Amino acid sequence: MRGTKVTFDADKLNYASELMRALAHPLRLKILEFIDENDSINVNKIYSNLDIEQSITSQHLKILRLSGAVSVEVSGKFHIYRINYDVMEKASYAVNRFVGKA
Repeated sequence: MRGTKVTFDADKLNYASELMRALAHPLRLKILEFIDENDSINVNKIYSNLDIEQSITSQHLKILRLSGAVSVEVSGKFHIYRINYDVMEKASYAVNRFVGKA
C-alpha cells in the first residue's frame, strides 16, 4: 500500500456527486439541451415541446435546480429556467479531466 493519504472535502464531494447524479439522467440531459437551445424558457414550454408530463418535468427540473445546473426566476405564474453555465463548465472540465481529455 502506498504512503499517500487520500482525503476528500466531504461537502465538495457531496455537491459533486449530486451534480453528477443530476447530469447522468438522459431525460435531464434532454431538458438541459432544450433550455440551452432557447436561452431561457418556462416549464410549460419544456414539457409541451418535449412531450413529457408536467409533474415529471417539474421533478427533473427540481433536481437540476438543487444541483445548481439551472436557475429559476419566478415571473408571475411562470417559472423561467436558465442554465447555470458556470456550473456546467466546471462539471465538463472535471469530467474531461477525470477521463483524461483535459
